[in-house]
Amino acid sequence: MRIRNVLNSLDNSWERDNILLKIKNGIDSDVIVNEFLINNQEQINELNSLLRPEDIDLLNQIEQLSNCESKLINKINNLNYLKNNEKDRTTNENKISISNRFPTNRISLFMVNWSNKVLVIALLTISAIALTKQAWA
Repeated sequence: MRIRNVLNSLDNSWERDNILLKIKNGIDSDVIVNEFLINNQEQINELNSLLRPEDIDLLNQIEQLSNCESKLINKINNLNYLKNNEKDRTTNENKISISNRFPTNRISLFMVNWSNKVLVIALLTISAIALTKQAWA
């Protein structure tokens, strides 16, 4: 029964909402753990004295489970990150393809090229006429 009381006391000290708030405030996880160890040193020492070898094995298995859950959360987070990047890339490609398909874009390019050619031809023609008039004069 004593071990249950120690575990309940430690569980009450490790309030997930408070821990999450500390993480949101930018406190490093190592600092949070070290602070917890310092504040609950007596209960932790008592817990260590009450643990049997099979309890230690159970703690190791729980640690492995927590590591596995952490890796799963990390993978899910990475998949969401990749999905969001893919969505952004697709949106950008759609914007580019829409602008390429838009006819005014092609018309404006045609007009710019055509007007430049007409202008050059007109200037050459005017120059040729002016030179011809000057040569005949």
